[in-house]
Amino acid sequence: SHTETNKTIFESNSHPRNRSIMSITQHIIQHEVMTCKEVWGEMNELLLSDKKLVRNYARRIQLGPCEGNCDDNKYTIKTELFPVEALKVYSAYNLGDTIEQEERQKYFSAHRGGSQGDYRNGMTNKIENVVDCLLNYPKSKRAVITIPNTSTPSHGSDDDAKCMREIHFYLDDNVLNATVLMRAQAAEIFPKNIHFIGSLMQRIADHLQAKSGSKVTIGELFYLATTLVSVRED
Repeated sequence: SHTETNKTIFESNSHPRNRSIMSITQHIIQHEVMTCKEVWGEMNELLLSDKKLVRNYARRIQLGPCEGNCDDNKYTIKTELFPVEALKVYSAYNLGDTIEQEERQKYFSAHRGGSQGDYRNGMTNKIENVVDCLLNYPKSKRAVITIPNTSTPSHGSDDDAKCMREIHFYLDDNVLNATVLMRAQAAEIFPKNIHFIGSLMQRIADHLQAKSGSKVTIGELFYLATTLVSVRED
């Protein structure tokens, strides 16, 4: 069951026990916080060596807060494969928003992700569940979005083999942070995935702010990919 009673969304971490937990966490996670572009650059640099793949690639990534023009946010990486317009359309689609058929025809392709990168099914309800959870239980460990919608995936099915598996959300005061588990990550597709994750966190933060009346910003992502490769064909 939830271990916390209904509290305000911005309960302070100033209690000695909370400070102790935060200190332990900081010692466990030794990774330096990096920007999205720094992580993407590191991925490509690692995979330009003799390595064809990297196992259990983990990084702490700063995604927010979004300041000023949020079209120029910290989770947008423009590439030849993913111009800004393509990133926006893919993220909107995976968030469950309505997109125009012309946009789908223009930007969607198997090379850009196909069914393995289609996270749309049930996403609106999944977002609502996380928002409701964190509004009523700000310290909950159950604010989770599971991407695949089957508990018995077939290894031969692209529809079952979603690259993104699960995202955990948690509030530290008024900052929304998250942890994501990726089954696999092709470096060339990272701009699309990180844009969606940042957009998803921003959507949840906006809903929390609207319903609580208190400012909520997005912060940091702990990112873990079991297998990191350069391109999808690797």
